[in-house]
Amino acid sequence: MSNSEKTDIIRVATLGAPRIGPRRELKTALESYWSGKSDAATLETAAAGLRAANWARQKARGVAVIPSNDFSLYDHVLDVSAMAGVVPERYGWSGGPVPLDAYFAMARGRQGGEAHGACGCGHAGAAALEMTKWFDTNYHYMVPEFSRAQRFALSSTKVVSEFCEALALGHKTRPVLVGPVTYLRLGKSADAGFDPIALIDDLLPVYVEVLKRLAAHGADWAQLDEPCLALDLDAAARKALADAYARFAREVPSLKIMLATYFGGLGDNLGTALALPVAGLHLDLVRAPTQLDLAVARAPKDLTLSLGVIDGRNVWRADLAPIVERLAPVVAARGAERIELAPSCSLLHTPVDLASEDALDPDVKRWLAFSVQKMEELSILARALSHGADSVKPELTSSSIAARARRESPKIHDPEVAMRLARVTPDMTRRRSAFAERAVKQRKGLDLPAYPTTTIGSFPQTPEVRKARAANANGALPDADYVDFLRKVTASAIRWQEEIGLDVLAHGEFERNDMVQYFGEQLAGFAFTRHGWVQSYGSRCVRPPILYGDVSRPKPMTVEWWSYSQSLTSKPMKGMLTGPVTILNWSFVRDDIPRATACRQIALAIRDEVEDLEAAGASVIQIDEAALREGLPLRRGEWKTYLDWAVASFRLCSSGVEDATQIHTHMCYSEFNDIIASIGAMDADVISIETSRSRMELLDAFVGYRYPAEIGPGVYDIHSPRVPSVEEMVELLERARERIAPEQLWVNPDCGLKTRKWEEVKPALVNMVAAARRLRDRAASAEAAQ
Repeated sequence: MSNSEKTDIIRVATLGAPRIGPRRELKTALESYWSGKSDAATLETAAAGLRAANWARQKARGVAVIPSNDFSLYDHVLDVSAMAGVVPERYGWSGGPVPLDAYFAMARGRQGGEAHGACGCGHAGAAALEMTKWFDTNYHYMVPEFSRAQRFALSSTKVVSEFCEALALGHKTRPVLVGPVTYLRLGKSADAGFDPIALIDDLLPVYVEVLKRLAAHGADWAQLDEPCLALDLDAAARKALADAYARFAREVPSLKIMLATYFGGLGDNLGTALALPVAGLHLDLVRAPTQLDLAVARAPKDLTLSLGVIDGRNVWRADLAPIVERLAPVVAARGAERIELAPSCSLLHTPVDLASEDALDPDVKRWLAFSVQKMEELSILARALSHGADSVKPELTSSSIAARARRESPKIHDPEVAMRLARVTPDMTRRRSAFAERAVKQRKGLDLPAYPTTTIGSFPQTPEVRKARAANANGALPDADYVDFLRKVTASAIRWQEEIGLDVLAHGEFERNDMVQYFGEQLAGFAFTRHGWVQSYGSRCVRPPILYGDVSRPKPMTVEWWSYSQSLTSKPMKGMLTGPVTILNWSFVRDDIPRATACRQIALAIRDEVEDLEAAGASVIQIDEAALREGLPLRRGEWKTYLDWAVASFRLCSSGVEDATQIHTHMCYSEFNDIIASIGAMDADVISIETSRSRMELLDAFVGYRYPAEIGPGVYDIHSPRVPSVEEMVELLERARERIAPEQLWVNPDCGLKTRKWEEVKPALVNMVAAARRLRDRAASAEAAQ
């Protein structure tokens, strides 16, 4: 049955499915290719297998509208850049199809003289594209780079080839593509005052050609994702949307467009969306359930509405009966042929299949639904709304029983946590003295040189480390032997840091599986999966903890490892913690209490750990808040509420220490300029941030806002295999000195080093230390010359 046929059966769509495979097969294939162990043909064979399995998995669970082109070898935004020929000059591309080595160079950077892929030739070095968060998720996309003179050309037909690939396997899919306005809004330009949205007329011919080719190959529908419609849009963006979709309707009239919006409500953009000449509109009714009535009332009668009623970003099982009751009048009014049921957004953000989890608490497992289960929930809803609730009565009853059991479970609520929260006072969120007074005591106590060097915390998690962890987990390596192994690799890392001359050391975090999971496993209220992986970027996958109940800290979590590490050196050893906002934002969070309340619970648990580290002798404690920015609501009008409780939560966990204890925090891969005042309000003594990919552009925020504390702008892009030279790092530091005072400046990488290899890390950090010394020498020479 094609999508265009009239039917009394409500169709189920998924918008997009997880790409990585049930056992992270994509990660394995990518890393084998990058390491030279396999060729491009092997990589593509693995990718084709994953796509085929995805399509079959969806069809088997009643999905009628199956997407194609939702798969990517690295990132779906990067795929659009390849499609449109948006390849910066430094990658050496001169037209024609974008080759795989250029595609991956944009994603990961390229070392000078590197031989890559099947071509085996050497290439000039090139830094990777900037990377930042996909709206308010923990997925990272590659930021397109535009210029006023930008030229576009169809340079990849991946969208068409994957549609044809699915067709050959018996699946007539709905191809998915990031819409042109969202794509331009996600990009950046080094040209002062230039808004990439001005390029819309030049970009559209590429989209038109792709849509024409899809229609020519038999596609009835295409899904264009415009999540920018959940943002505050100006007149230029609204005009670009109107112009783009009018052109699509005019030039490709045979192809129906499903306009997909998600991550929030349309709000004042509802009229803009409903005025576009499209055949369908997807609504996120999880993030914005109240928009349904207004959208139904105003939508043209012939517009297909895709109702995103199952949460595509969280793992909680839905209570299906109330959803059926809510949607039944809509179906009756519009007709089944004008309704689709879908998750709120692509299922990219959820794990693949709950059935593979055999170690979860049975009660908690009963409350969950992963990607496969969400497809099944949608199928149940479609049957209920098409044939009546009695047709799926057992399934609806089971759903309701599970929802009630979760609400009433004693595993969720802890009265002691509630009482402790009630005792929090404003003084608990304030340091004893202002930063200027604290800084004097900290500099005297630490006695660090100008431009002090440090790392963000983690060091490479080598195959040996991962193997030992796995062996310990499955009982093959006794605990005592595992601890002995960890002590040896920790001691080795500390000795090496001393040898190269780092000033403030980190123990390397070899005992930690993940910066959030490690803490969640030691806190009450969290559950963990074995195979609940989701993609963060490229081959990087994470297993978010599941925050199901009230949070507390039964015992110290890091003090023993910090004490051991500090005993091996006379240099300051950082205590390394993950902050409450990041733990919250990088977990699957409970939806039965406000996020602010859950964050404050976590903050109190981390506060206990901070105070215990200080009591053990730690003079430098880093509390990472890498995810502070990504939790920011999409609409500016909602920012203040979030920032108020997020900043207060950080201060609650960090403010119980003495003035001489230096509190660091770390943030990465986000735009900070628009929240710089809130970052200052966190009142940390030192902040380290990602800036190397933007070449210190992110520090522009510190020009208009005089940041009161100290700053470590990253000079080493750890998400690329490139080893930056001393000269490159010095140049970045000099750029930083144009924006912030020298006495504020720290020298560090962009982020933790766990994903890199020692053969990359060691020369890069040696160069980083040399760069700091060069700045000290220059300062000394300048002082002597005065």
